[in-house]
Amino acid sequence: MPQTPTLTFLQENLLQVRERMQTAAKSAGRAPGDILLCAASKTQSIETVQLAAGLDIDLFGENRVQEFCEKHDAGAYGDKPLHFIGHLQTNKVKQVVGRAVMIESVGSAKLLRQIAAEAEKQGLCQRILIEINIGAEESKSGIAPAELLPLLAEAGAMPSVMVRGLMAIPPIAEAPGASRRYFAQLRALFEKASALHAENLKMEYLSMGMSHDFEDAIKEGANIVRIGTALFGARPPMQTLL
Repeated sequence: MPQTPTLTFLQENLLQVRERMQTAAKSAGRAPGDILLCAASKTQSIETVQLAAGLDIDLFGENRVQEFCEKHDAGAYGDKPLHFIGHLQTNKVKQVVGRAVMIESVGSAKLLRQIAAEAEKQGLCQRILIEINIGAEESKSGIAPAELLPLLAEAGAMPSVMVRGLMAIPPIAEAPGASRRYFAQLRALFEKASALHAENLKMEYLSMGMSHDFEDAIKEGANIVRIGTALFGARPPMQTLL
């Protein structure tokens, strides 16, 4: 059974991740400070997240609504921003809207409409990213690339949401560098979307890359990378969460 990470363990892992981010950014002629590190804290305990919140981490991301709410309400993230990065069912939207600084995983028109309706009900503007199913995988959520511009046109008429960019999870790479073509495709979509003009479309964030491929993502333009295992180590089983 995985042990609860110690502060020293987290610090050492974070140093390695930051060094790898810096190297990748410099190789692409980018400023390392322009790339945000999202700690993907799925299955990590409140105690572990509290330890990590005191380190040089830019924001946290949660995949499951129950964990998201429990840790948020316990103040586990300190003053660090919290994003929702997992599949979000429409019947759980009201638990996430208003709590999340950003909902990164908006992968359907139905979900977009539900978020907009809930945000309007709460009297706020919810920041979101549109999730693209860049590898056309049946097992993953997200819209097809061809659906992006129509969905952005719909979102542009919704004052209760603010689209801030795109997110994707490419197919698992079978060889080093295999994800890079998907990251390049997402960047091209991001650039196309950035040419659109609407008051609530501000394409700023490209969230792509995880522990196994974040360096390639950075080289292709990612400015949010979602790091879990490389930071926290092997995930603990769900029953040890709290």
